[in-house]
Amino acid sequence: MTTNNSHEEIQSTLKDIVSAKVSRRGVFAGIGGLSAAALLASCGSGGSSGGENGALRWGNWPLYLDFDEKTKKYPTLEAFSKKFGIETKYFEDYNDNDEFFGKVQAQLKLKKDIGYDVVTPTDWMAARWIRLGYTQKFDSANIPNASNILDTLASPSYDPKREQTLTWQGIMGGFGWNTAKNPKGVRTLEDLFSPQNKGKIVVLSEMRDTIGIILQAQGVDITKVTEDQFMNAVDFMAGKISDGWIRGVKGNEYAEDLTSGDATAVIGWSGDMFILASENEGKFDFTIPESGGTISGDNFVIPYTATAEAKKNAEKMINYYY
Repeated sequence: MTTNNSHEEIQSTLKDIVSAKVSRRGVFAGIGGLSAAALLASCGSGGSSGGENGALRWGNWPLYLDFDEKTKKYPTLEAFSKKFGIETKYFEDYNDNDEFFGKVQAQLKLKKDIGYDVVTPTDWMAARWIRLGYTQKFDSANIPNASNILDTLASPSYDPKREQTLTWQGIMGGFGWNTAKNPKGVRTLEDLFSPQNKGKIVVLSEMRDTIGIILQAQGVDITKVTEDQFMNAVDFMAGKISDGWIRGVKGNEYAEDLTSGDATAVIGWSGDMFILASENEGKFDFTIPESGGTISGDNFVIPYTATAEAKKNAEKMINYYY
């Protein structure tokens, strides 16, 4: 999305994006990212074979698992493989929920191998996988540690008995920034759109986070959003793009923009930002906006295309991490 398009073109494109990702009528209700229980108020590609014939293949988000820069390996995953004798292949192939789903949907419809035995969609997308019949129910005997799940996460509306999903990591949506360019921090929408950040702001393509944060900054209770309020937030975002403030609407790629210096402030996710801060000696920081942020979870899901052996190995891995 470029900044030299007309405001009307950008506005139309954004409305198409938002409509595809979030229904207006149900805007943020029960999506696992912005319902009343999920609101923080004011404070690559997979492998080609798996199961019996290959390694356990896990598709996940970038910056989401411990990584040793010296060995270029994932210590906890290496420890799992050593303990159970299960070869694993780890793919940081998630950039955006819709993007990843679009990549595997055709194979799922055909009941063909999708290249992964475990995937990690966000709550609302996990709900879609379940609704479409693309998941397998866990064998609870293989995951006794599932009892360790937090009470607040134990019974989501889309999987009330946690039979097909288990939370991998919680996610907070808020503001991230380059501390040298924003020495006073970014705590409000006005801070985000400060002059030093013009043309160097990236916002998430996950509209539940981006539009949710904008709505709250506009004083909207996002558990009771009207269509007019929702589209006002979309119009606000479209205006910031056409006026040259926002350089990109992206998934996890925004982390690359921050590290390269192409972006100085973002609407981003806590996990990414905390890792960027730890790896770059405090060059970056993150906070929940004063007006409120978002919270949701990414979940272990076993596709129904995984073989019986792969499913059993996946359950061992899930239990190991729990």
